[in-house]
Amino acid sequence: MKFAIVGAGAIGGLLGTRLALAGHTVTFIARNRNLAAINAEGFRLIEEDGSTRHAPAGEHLRAVQRMAEAGPQEVVLLTVKAHQLADLLAELPALIGPQTLVVSMINGLPWWYFQGLAGPHEGRVLESVDPGGALALAIPSAQVIGSIVYPAAQLEAPGVVRLIEGNRFSLGELDGSRSERIEALAQVLMQAGFKAPVSRDIRSELWVKLWGNLSFNPISALTHATLEDICRFPLSRELAARMMTEAQAVGEQLGVQFKISLDKRIAGAEAVGAHKTSMLQDVEAGRALELEALLGAVVELARITGTPSPNLDAVYALTRLLGQTLQAQGGRLAVQPLA
Repeated sequence: MKFAIVGAGAIGGLLGTRLALAGHTVTFIARNRNLAAINAEGFRLIEEDGSTRHAPAGEHLRAVQRMAEAGPQEVVLLTVKAHQLADLLAELPALIGPQTLVVSMINGLPWWYFQGLAGPHEGRVLESVDPGGALALAIPSAQVIGSIVYPAAQLEAPGVVRLIEGNRFSLGELDGSRSERIEALAQVLMQAGFKAPVSRDIRSELWVKLWGNLSFNPISALTHATLEDICRFPLSRELAARMMTEAQAVGEQLGVQFKISLDKRIAGAEAVGAHKTSMLQDVEAGRALELEALLGAVVELARITGTPSPNLDAVYALTRLLGQTLQAQGGRLAVQPLA
């Protein structure tokens, strides 16, 4: 298959390296040092066991800066952060032909949430993640495949990614069908070494991951605490539980089924240990926060469904102000040990 990977970061690098090694044609959309490194040396993947796999630049792997240089693809994997998608809209159509699959591998509630979802909200735009419906207009909903990313990985250097743990990318058609095209895509991912189950209810599975992200990410950004710390400090654990309870009520209003208990979900986060969430890492690095897809969209859904969400609202307001302050001052915020 012919793949374009939009986002040559950790997850994109993991996917692209294994797909290229499995014999597929992979084009990364990249810039600056990543662009140069990939075209010079290809991509190196340090697996969970410490072994290294190398997909050299050449016939099966390359990088380009402009999407028009890549042209229409069979599959486009979107591995950027949600708030970065809008900046790609002018170029993205160059990758999408009439049969191209566009696989959304982005954390949080996606722009396509109400597309292909039968019911009173079918086709509705989530303004928090797709202002004015620009994404929905640019990306044909009939060609979108939902996906949930479970691996944790980090980009150690341009063209070098380390897999921390995990191997699963769940896939789902927006209408819940089990189509020939999604079965074929799942087979390709499995042949490349991934687990790729096909879900008939991708939104419910999405909510289970989001359940933790919408609470632990902003709490960690505000407090600079790790997952372990948040879960073991009674007050922050209780706040996370209240946020998750409100979010569950929102999801259930939309037909979502939560197949694990709230306590089990919190225990799962605690078991990760002294891990800094991605949002805390962004605060420390001075990067834009992935807030709207993880929490702002849930607050919007609470309004749409008429569900009370006082804890979600309060944490969203504080975290949004933090993000705006850091961006306005061009700064970052990290706890440093006293000299």
